Parts: sequence; C-alpha cells; structure tokens
Amino acid sequence: MRSDEVELVSGGEFEGKGLTEGPVWHPRGGYVTFVRHHLNTLYRWTPESGETSVVRDDTNHGNGCTLDKEGRILMCEGNARRITRREHDGSITTVTDAFDGKRYNKPNDIICRSDGSVYFTDPAARVKEGERQLGFSGVFQITPDGDVRVATDECGYPNGLALSPDESVLYIAITRRDMNCLDEGVKGSECRHREIRAFDVTADGGLRRNRRFAELYTPKAGGPDGLKVDTAGRVFCASAGGIWVFDPSGAHLGTIETPAKARNLAFGGPDLRTLYICAGESLFRTEMEVPGIAGPW
Repeated sequence: MRSDEVELVSGGEFEGKGLTEGPVWHPRGGYVTFVRHHLNTLYRWTPESGETSVVRDDTNHGNGCTLDKEGRILMCEGNARRITRREHDGSITTVTDAFDGKRYNKPNDIICRSDGSVYFTDPAARVKEGERQLGFSGVFQITPDGDVRVATDECGYPNGLALSPDESVLYIAITRRDMNCLDEGVKGSECRHREIRAFDVTADGGLRRNRRFAELYTPKAGGPDGLKVDTAGRVFCASAGGIWVFDPSGAHLGTIETPAKARNLAFGGPDLRTLYICAGESLFRTEMEVPGIAGPW
C-alpha cells in the first residue's frame, strides 16, 4: 500500500510541535485519543466532526496508552516514570511507579488482557545509566489483583506489545540492542537487531519460551515500535518505512507506507476495520479488509 493511500486526519496545524504516539480507539465514544510527546498533551479526534480537542495537559511525556476493562485510559508517563489511569471524572490515579522500591526506567507501551491484567514495557536505555534504579529492561505484568511482577527481563529494548487473538502469545517489538544500533541507522547500514519476539502466555499471565517471531532488517532509519494484531492473527508493526505486516508464522506480507516515521497504531471504527496510525507529527488512517483486535472492553 502506498503512502498516498493513507489519509491525514489530524496534525497539519501542529507541524514542528510534537511527535504523535499512543493511539487508542474508544468504542463507547466513537473517537480516537493520541498523545504528543513534546507538548505533553492527550488529544481526541472525532471522526464524525473531524475535530481535534484537548483531553489532558501535563501528561509527563505520555507515550503508549490503552484502555482497561472499564474503558479508562492507562498511560505510560515517561518523564514521571509511572503508569497512570485517567478516571471517568478526569482525575489521574497512579497505578504503579516503582518495583521493589525502585523507580521504573521510562515505561514505553502498554496493553490490557481480557482478564484485566496489564503488561507494559520499560526499556533501560531510555534513561541515562547513572539515573537508572532498575538494572534491567523489563516487561512487567500488573495482575488483576494489582500486584506487579516481572513478566520477562529477556528483551534488550522492549517496545510495543500485542496479544494473539486467543491471547496465548504475547508479541514484543525490539527496537534495538544497544547504542551501536543507532550508529548503524545514521550510517545507513542494516541493523540486525530489529525484531519481534514471541512468548507463550501461561495460565497466570506469565511468559515463557522466548523466541524470534519476525525480523525487520532495513537500512532505513527507525526501529520497531508499536504493535497490533488483527482477527486473522496477522501482526502489524510500526517501523522504518511504515507498518510492516506479518502472517501468524512471521512471514513478511508487505508494508503499508506512511508519509512519516510510523510509531504506533490502533484499529478502530464501528467495525474495527480502520487502521489509525501515529506517524511523524500527525494522525493518519487507512481502511483494512480484516478487522483488528481492539481490546477486552
């Protein structure tokens, strides 16, 4: 799919004012929310009116977002190093800001499972080494009872998350291995550490059998970021060049080109066949034949 088949829906007026991230479709309201990193702002875009409005200021460099089972926004607040929940009355509740008494690095992306458990990524490389309290990059699980535990520490730079249709597999985007990977991107050489890992999800929500699901090797700048899955089990990953699409076996089916670097995505619309894409400083959309998986709400 070419970039001219991807429609701009919000963002032209914000040129130079903040990269977009964390798109979430709200089925009860019929709108999309997304954040702008450098404006520290959460926005709403409504398809019916085509209007963009502010939902929340001071998001502390908000990043990945999802909805919990009650339809409340869960957000990774990078600069505050915490996970928050926006209550229905607009107030903000801290869900977790530390593990074993140590602050997180910078929570990056987040997903909710149908049992109410939540997973979020916390790559260490987003914090200067001297400011890190946790000595590893982790994927954490918040259980339905509110307990927090390490789901895995076997990913160098965990980023986006997505569950398979039956929730038996958790996919994790790996942006890079270390800072040398950034140098490869600048030089235009192919980074061999961009990949998607797959884990089996155990009955209690734990993760096991870490394995490579797909490779996203390219000399283009930008590593794997947000992930989503459709009802056919295909995995969509925002990365260099656009949205990479893989079949359930990990074979690359093609790439949806985007006008700017894609960072995250979300299925939406009444039939979940609209793919919303945060790329560059804007929000885009394109129509798909197969519906996506929005979440457990």
